[in-house]
Amino acid sequence: MPTVSRVLNGTAKVSEKRRKVVLEAVKALGYHPNAAALALVTGRPSLVSVLTGDTLQYGYASTIQGIEEAARAAGRVAAITVVGSASDQELRQAVDLALSQPVAGVIILEFDESGTQAIQRIPHSVPLAVVSSAPREDVPHVLFDDRSGGAEATRYLLGLGHRTVHHVSAPSTGHVSGRLLGWQDALAEAGVEAPEVVPADWGAASGYEAGLRLGDLRRAGRDDITAVFCGNDEIAFGVIRALQSRGLRVPEDISVVGFDDHPLAPLWTPALTTISQDFVRLGRAAVELLLQTPPTDPGPVAHLVIRDSSAPPSPKTR
Repeated sequence: MPTVSRVLNGTAKVSEKRRKVVLEAVKALGYHPNAAALALVTGRPSLVSVLTGDTLQYGYASTIQGIEEAARAAGRVAAITVVGSASDQELRQAVDLALSQPVAGVIILEFDESGTQAIQRIPHSVPLAVVSSAPREDVPHVLFDDRSGGAEATRYLLGLGHRTVHHVSAPSTGHVSGRLLGWQDALAEAGVEAPEVVPADWGAASGYEAGLRLGDLRRAGRDDITAVFCGNDEIAFGVIRALQSRGLRVPEDISVVGFDDHPLAPLWTPALTTISQDFVRLGRAAVELLLQTPPTDPGPVAHLVIRDSSAPPSPKTR
């Protein structure tokens, strides 16, 4: 019995021959280790608690996928708690639920204001890792650099010959969006005054409303509206559909660039130019940071993917 325990828990070295015999017996018997019992014996909590503001949006869901995969590989269980809003009551209930069992630590997706607020409510005694779009000095975090991605998308559109780039922004996380800051950086480098930001939430419906506004302005004579950088791909989908409903062509009349590289981006009409992010890798890196395991090579996290929704402006609007 001690040998079986050593093989399953990795608590001591066992010969390869004996290890193989034990694993074959485990497989034949259909045995599954009990995580709760293991935690009681080893004193090592097996639960990784994840606080997130959403589970439906692509970026959230893909990051959670990476967290779950890495936690499972480390012999831990990921438990998801959704924070419905940034209200005091919802935050308190969510954090209390997330900490209601012994946890190996907490991972917070700081993709919205509720995530930012939740960070302040985690006791200092609880191990914490945050997936964030902004550098932080107060908590351990994995950074996805929205700012450089926003700047890259904007520079690309300016490089095509567009006089300026309009921005349909995603919601704030409690601090200024890195995507918006990158857009501003690139415009300032080019000596171009930033146009008024068109706000949206994360969804395509809000992008559609923003696209209608921009399309109406273009049809009313605003010939500076030839390129739009969107806060995420779902917003871009809505913007493209709205522009088309106003009789405008993408990219012939207006180029559109998104952010995230949603699975539908290459299948959209036209296929969407976007900034690709490896959200799954971000989730895995968060688990490695939380459990203090050696990080794997993250590779490129964000890069521009050029497709059919972007092109140089037509000669009459250059």
